[in-house]
Formats: sequence, C-alpha cells, structure tokens
Amino acid sequence: MSQDTILVVDDEPHIIELATLYLKNEGFRVVWATDGAQALEKIEAEQPALIVLDLMLPQLNGWEVCRQVRARGDLPIIMLTARSDDVDKIVGLELGADDYVTKPFNPRELVARVKAVLRRAEKPSSPAKAAGQLAQAGPLTVDPVRREAHLAGQRLDLRAKEFDLLQVLVEHQGQVLNRQQLLDLAWGFDYYGETRTVDVHVAHLRQRLGQGPVTIETVWGIGYKLVVG
Repeated sequence: MSQDTILVVDDEPHIIELATLYLKNEGFRVVWATDGAQALEKIEAEQPALIVLDLMLPQLNGWEVCRQVRARGDLPIIMLTARSDDVDKIVGLELGADDYVTKPFNPRELVARVKAVLRRAEKPSSPAKAAGQLAQAGPLTVDPVRREAHLAGQRLDLRAKEFDLLQVLVEHQGQVLNRQQLLDLAWGFDYYGETRTVDVHVAHLRQRLGQGPVTIETVWGIGYKLVVG
C-alpha cells in the first residue's frame, strides 16, 4: 500500500470527498485545498508526491498554480476541468501538466491515472537513462544523471517531459518514431493522455533548439525524427 501524499485542489466539496475516499482506499495519504493560494501553502507544508488540480479555482486559478509549481520543480500534476475543450487541454499541457481528467470523472480512473503518473515519475524512460549514459547528437548532449541538456555548450531550459522526450529522440536519432511510440518511450506504456501531447512538446523542443544544426523533422502521416544537419 502506498503512503504517498496526494494534494487534491478543488472548490467543490463533493469532488474532494469523492477523490479522497477512493485515494485513501488505495493507501494514499490525502490532503486538500479549496483555492489556489491555499494549494501553494499546502505544497510547501505537506510536500505531496502529486497534485490533482482543478482549473477553475478562487484566489489563483489552476493555470497560475501550475505555472508557479513548474517554476519550482517537477512535481507531478493531474489537471481537472469541467470543460473538454482541446484548448484547455493544450494550455494545461503547455504549462507542464502530466495528465488531464475532464469532469465528471470515474473516481477509479482518477486513481489509475494517479498511479500511472507516479510510476512514470519514478522510473527512467529509457535503458540509457537507467544506466546513466550520456546521449549525444552532434553538438547536443543529454545527461540523464544530472537531467541536463546542452547545445553547443549552452544549457537548455527544459521542463521534465521535454527532457524525457528529447532523450528519446536523441537515442533514436535518424529514426522515425510515431506519436504512440514517443508516448510509450517518454511517458510510459500506461499513459492515458492523447497523442496531441507529443505535438505540443515537440513544438516546445523546436523552440529550445532554435535554428541550429539539430532539428526535429516532421514525417507527415507518421511522426517525428531528430536529425543533425
């Protein structure tokens, strides 16, 4: 049974009660907050292993909470929203959310996603990362131990999943990988999200890599590959 602490942030009492009941039944310790400001305080005080974060919150909304959490580190976040619009999903992913659940949700599915995200946070996403081996593509070097990437000697400012995706692309440089393969390798086989997630993170990586010799090419109808020009 897990003793990980899960922070549930929602301004609807019945959502907190439902999530707490099912998470506690799986052995998690659950703490909660009803607004964004309180959520940030609870993160500091409780040091949770994961946050279940509603988007529509008083004080600070979920987007701002996510932004501040990501500025501090890689604490896993599952976002909740009453809307299913793609724009909400993409904005959440751009801010660094690890997964996304739309209300009303099946509490058993929420628990499954919590477990999946925690597993992904704990395990390396590739054999090279597990062995601590440097991966290199031309002037780009990826260090899985320090979780740092350098391009021509300059450190790249990457979020957690951007780093994981870049690691996979470098290890398979020159190979075309489809979106599902990238999800499997960078996010884990039990990833619940959508393949659009890959497109969002590839777009961010392209911005980080700039106009240099290392590029991520789109192979239309298939996926992506990293090449050194």
